[in-house]
Amino acid sequence: MRKLRKILWPFSLLYGLIVKIRNFFYDKGIFRSVSFDIPVICVGNLSVGGTGKTPMVEYLVRLLTPHFYMATLSRGYKRKSKGFVLAGPETGVEDLGDEPCQYHEKFRSVAVAVDTDRVSGIRNLLALQPPPDAVILDDAFQHRRVKAGLNIMLTAWNALYVKDIFLPAGNLRDSRKEARRANIIIVTKCPEDLSTEQKHTVLELLAPEKHQHVFFTTIAYHEQIASLEQTARLSDWTKHRFTLVTGIANAHPLVEFLKGRGMDFEHCNFPDHHDFTENELKALRKKKNILTTEKDFMRLKDKIEGIFYIEIQPVFLFGEQETFDRLVRHYVKENQKAQASV
Repeated sequence: MRKLRKILWPFSLLYGLIVKIRNFFYDKGIFRSVSFDIPVICVGNLSVGGTGKTPMVEYLVRLLTPHFYMATLSRGYKRKSKGFVLAGPETGVEDLGDEPCQYHEKFRSVAVAVDTDRVSGIRNLLALQPPPDAVILDDAFQHRRVKAGLNIMLTAWNALYVKDIFLPAGNLRDSRKEARRANIIIVTKCPEDLSTEQKHTVLELLAPEKHQHVFFTTIAYHEQIASLEQTARLSDWTKHRFTLVTGIANAHPLVEFLKGRGMDFEHCNFPDHHDFTENELKALRKKKNILTTEKDFMRLKDKIEGIFYIEIQPVFLFGEQETFDRLVRHYVKENQKAQASV
């Protein structure tokens, strides 16, 4: 790995230079960022995948939908469609991509849309009748064409952005200095027993600015798993061997969780957002019991009979959930008032 990083290091320097020039142009107003008279919450990171953006978007949706008409806007990675697509009764994973399809399946009262052009996407959402009260941008921290009112940046506990370097030698797709644009930084996938001393060590590494709030979360896995036809208890699967299928950026936490439960399984690990081939599907159909992630389930549910998925959700540590909830609700409420007064 070290040899490979040394080989790729010149390419990382070039990539980093291009990123820094681009950010300089935005900072100086040469490239224009667009603001909207509507609360816009951006959820993203500085690295490629694996920080838990999807569970955080779902958390925000659950937090805000009782009080506001919400919309989510994603790029729609690896979808087969083009342009702006609004989720509806006839749309599926090929139209939306796996994560937006997951949002639509779970939150039918939310306007779920995809568009590679975030500015155009928000304008199309605002043209709906009625228009949404607020928009959540999924994985858009590095897309500076839209100037969000609330930036929530995620960084994984075991892969902090301050210890990383630019692609391709590392995993950073944006400069570490851009963390200053975040209003909220969330350290995700922390150990459940994270100590106060460990928390302060990370805070010293991150060195947040005065305007920034830092939170720590861990992953909670649901005890109940589900397929299209039925539900079951995860504990029941300790009685037999099964196959775990993952196509996500970082399957390590899930693998360790299942091992910690003493479960016996074979792990079929695929790249993030993997588009399963027919040969791969044929091989998987021969497996007797299959468990997958909720995101992968969106791609596999109509192709493999009886496949089960497990849900996850973020859990705030140190009793700080209420503080986070209050910050987010206050931002949306106050900016919705500002919009109404225009």
